[in-house]
Amino acid sequence: MAQHCMAGIDSTHGMRPLAIMAGLFFIIGFVTWLNGPLITFVQVAFGLGPVGAFLVPMCFYLSYLACAFPAMGLARRMGLRDGIVLALAIMAAGTAVFGECVGQRWYPGALAGLSTLGAGLTLLQVTVNPYVTMLGPPQGAARRIAAMGIANKVSGIIAPIIFSILVMHDIGGVMAHLTNAEGGVQREAVLAAFAHAVVAPYRGMAGILLLAALGLRHAGLPDIRLVDTGSPAPHSGRMPARAWVGIVVVFIYVGVEVMAGDAIGVYGRGMGILLEQARFLTSLTLGAMLAGYAAGTVMVPVLCGAVRYLLLSAILGMALCLAAAMAPGAGSVLCVALLGLANAMMMPILFPLVLQAAGNGQHRATALLVMAFSGGAFMPQMFAGLIPVIGMKPAFVGIMLSAYGLIGAYALWMDRAGRSDPGWGDGR
Repeated sequence: MAQHCMAGIDSTHGMRPLAIMAGLFFIIGFVTWLNGPLITFVQVAFGLGPVGAFLVPMCFYLSYLACAFPAMGLARRMGLRDGIVLALAIMAAGTAVFGECVGQRWYPGALAGLSTLGAGLTLLQVTVNPYVTMLGPPQGAARRIAAMGIANKVSGIIAPIIFSILVMHDIGGVMAHLTNAEGGVQREAVLAAFAHAVVAPYRGMAGILLLAALGLRHAGLPDIRLVDTGSPAPHSGRMPARAWVGIVVVFIYVGVEVMAGDAIGVYGRGMGILLEQARFLTSLTLGAMLAGYAAGTVMVPVLCGAVRYLLLSAILGMALCLAAAMAPGAGSVLCVALLGLANAMMMPILFPLVLQAAGNGQHRATALLVMAFSGGAFMPQMFAGLIPVIGMKPAFVGIMLSAYGLIGAYALWMDRAGRSDPGWGDGR
């Protein structure tokens, strides 16, 4: 396996880099947690149905599938610190392109900007998480990552609210003007003004990302590199079946997270929630997710083993899906938002669990796990395609219930593997 070169990192330098990384996680949360309100925004700005609007998360998350292995190669060649800097620069470019193309109401260009943003985020995923992990002793890695996750989730709660206030503050009035518009020229003028409201915020975010890249480049952060020691290349060798199945489960889980966080606006409107209220629903899901994240970091592994907590989370997800199926209107939407509680600890448990199961194939597994994030591209499109066939609620609940069932089945399998082989990990 590769070893990590960590020269120059000691306790006297640990807090400053961690504080900088926490600030970075907060900044990027503003860009990466906007897909939910963006789905609602593009539906109005471009006059799209659910299938067209869900191209937003599809283009964003497909970048993980296309860019994971090239990103891993760049990270190994450049080092983690410089990889983070390049990732931020790419994200800045994608953010700027998206904003300008939306302002011109050119949807293909806007989707290209989102794809570029996703490519930068893919590089960030394969650099920043190992970087934070190696900024201190291994026994404190989980706590460091937890702190980064909390910073990101707090930003994720705030970002959709700010976006909705700045860009969609009068979306109800816009819809009324569109309804009363006389002729195509007046309608186009209303839509052009609405779409142009996104330009300034996205220019601002692009500028902040670029400044963050420049700041990190000159912040004197430790240069951490992944150094080969003569072991087989990341693409060689075999991984156990439980690692391959785990990668598929991560694919499913990311789809679940995107459905609960990004598709909730479309679901809420289908359940009768007003458009002015639906734009804030992503923040509600992320608030529940933050609460679940805080609870999980306290309970795992002190009160409950990681794999069993994963199983309990899947059971909670299934229970909330059934409650959403039975509850009417706003009650059903609230159950969907509460799925954030069930989802919170799934990725923090699944990611290291799959890496552990991969054995000597951890570098390959890391790239495949990042590729598995593309699950966020496919499940919302499946949902959008099923809506006209079986209806909003059956489509949502059917997909989510099946997904949580598969995640729970994997947790049961891994729990039994731990029981039969006590020497294998401590994830039970």
